[in-house]
Amino acid sequence: MDLSAPEEISSLVVYGNQSQLVPPHGSRIAVSTQEDGKRFESWDGTDEVVFGQALCRRDVNRSACGDCVRIASQEIMNKCNYKDADIWYEYCQVSYSYSNFFSAMTYQGQYPDSNNQKQNVSNPKELSSALIKLMDGLISEATWASSMFAVDSSNFSSQGHVYGLVQCTRGISGSDCNNCLRFAWGDLRACCSPHQGGTVVSRYCNVRFELYRFYNQHSKGLGKEKIILLVICIMAGALLASLGICVARRRRKRRMTRDEERDENVLLQELQKPIELSISRGDLEYSDDMFVMDLVTLRAATANFSLTNKLGQGGFGIVYKGILPDGNEIAVKRLSMKSWQGVEEFKNELTLIAKLKHKNLVRLLGWGIDGHEKLLIYEYMANKSLDVFLSDPMKSSQLDWGARYSIINGIARGLLYLHEDSVPKIIHRDLKLSNVLLDIDMVAKISDFGMARIFSEKQNVANTRRVVGTFSGYMAPEYAMEGQFSAKSDVFSFGVILLEIISRKKNSGFHLTKRASSLLKYAWILWNEGRELEFVDPFLLKSFPPADVRRIIQIGLLCVQEDPADRPLMTDVVVLLESGPAVLLQPKQPAFSVGRNIPLDRLSMPESSCINDITASTMLPR
Repeated sequence: MDLSAPEEISSLVVYGNQSQLVPPHGSRIAVSTQEDGKRFESWDGTDEVVFGQALCRRDVNRSACGDCVRIASQEIMNKCNYKDADIWYEYCQVSYSYSNFFSAMTYQGQYPDSNNQKQNVSNPKELSSALIKLMDGLISEATWASSMFAVDSSNFSSQGHVYGLVQCTRGISGSDCNNCLRFAWGDLRACCSPHQGGTVVSRYCNVRFELYRFYNQHSKGLGKEKIILLVICIMAGALLASLGICVARRRRKRRMTRDEERDENVLLQELQKPIELSISRGDLEYSDDMFVMDLVTLRAATANFSLTNKLGQGGFGIVYKGILPDGNEIAVKRLSMKSWQGVEEFKNELTLIAKLKHKNLVRLLGWGIDGHEKLLIYEYMANKSLDVFLSDPMKSSQLDWGARYSIINGIARGLLYLHEDSVPKIIHRDLKLSNVLLDIDMVAKISDFGMARIFSEKQNVANTRRVVGTFSGYMAPEYAMEGQFSAKSDVFSFGVILLEIISRKKNSGFHLTKRASSLLKYAWILWNEGRELEFVDPFLLKSFPPADVRRIIQIGLLCVQEDPADRPLMTDVVVLLESGPAVLLQPKQPAFSVGRNIPLDRLSMPESSCINDITASTMLPR
């Protein structure tokens, strides 16, 4: 095995017999590196493709890295008899999959068993405060460092220090690294912040803290001689094998929370039963006009799931355009055959939205299941997603002020239906531009209910250990950091979308000014200075009523306030959107933490046109 540097990510493609679950037993994954961090290798000349990746901790020397990856490559074959697996050691990790996981980052954090062996500290509040400061600094540093790695320490009491380490695989973008680390840090806080140490590992990033220095402070990869000897001794011992953590992604850790995973086979058996599905306390059942379609028909409709028919890709599967024999167009989501979450999402969509009928919700037409193949069939949206439209200068020119206002109002009405009018009440949890689709008449429809959760009539807030959804700019801070979600978390996501529609800028990729670190902060600063019309997409300058735009921006800022209690309900939002000028409440500072923390010299923002100020407001009922 040839690793040119321990910090490099190594990626590969190998080939094996399609009838085997994993490459031949005892075979070694051949890993090598190139400048771009990817390398493709042939396994044995057959035609099944397997993707693999290896990563060593940046502070580990080259020799120890090679030894660790060699052992991990052998052990992953012995311990992980799945088509998709990862193995983590103290100093390295190796992953493989029969699907290409280089193309998109999906966070799936894991808790090593070592976390359960950590004792609590005597002063958890002091430790928590020090950890927040330490980890925020490390994440910011790693996100923009070429190594995507950072270590540091911080005083947390008169008696000691807390030491932290964060690292991303170098095959992902800085933005994905930031998102992954903040997901992992949120999980780490949830499980381990009162403890003397803790670790969260994932395929794309790792986060760890201890009350002792566990990393090589003076080396970025080549270490001092005595450090090298120490690492080699550790690597050669039985300790290394005991530290390995093998996780097949369909078998997540069984955690004692109500929303944790269930066994894939049980779920598949449930879905194949010829009886209606039910949800926890509700009485939803399949709609009379839903149909079940066989795999052969869906293969024919999508040209055997051809890439030319691909409409998009999410965390749990790919969506294809299909044409049925009668000429009707459909969208077919083919969920990952390996992903446990894919099975859960499949059941979630069927049980939650089978009977939901609203003009601003994408309609689920039917489903299909054949062995491990899980397919959902939706109405086809000719104009694809709102994200596609706003990202394309030509397409976005079709969205004048009237069209954008109508889309904003449509999203709001769809959310209001989910929160208040559906039985039971539903929290979406993953609202973003790409999950808002546009039909042929540019009517906005909310889609993708795989992450949605049911709320009882009297329930206001729920907690989860497993944070799901899109962190990059849309996720409410209380959900991202504490696992708490409610209707107000969806309101936050709606507010971000509203501001993105008005400005045609994305919060996750915002080009910074000297004064604003996120799109939300930029909007809030301009609004406070009475210059909020500078926030508007220049294309709209000739088509919008300034008073309306000012009111809409203010509504958006009310939705993205830091404290969920300060945000309006969707009932209030719809009233405000459809009412005339009145006096609005003054928005408080938004949650800046969800924006990207990018050094100012990395990006620049074009100068905005200055527009004369016009004020209008409405008092929000509380």
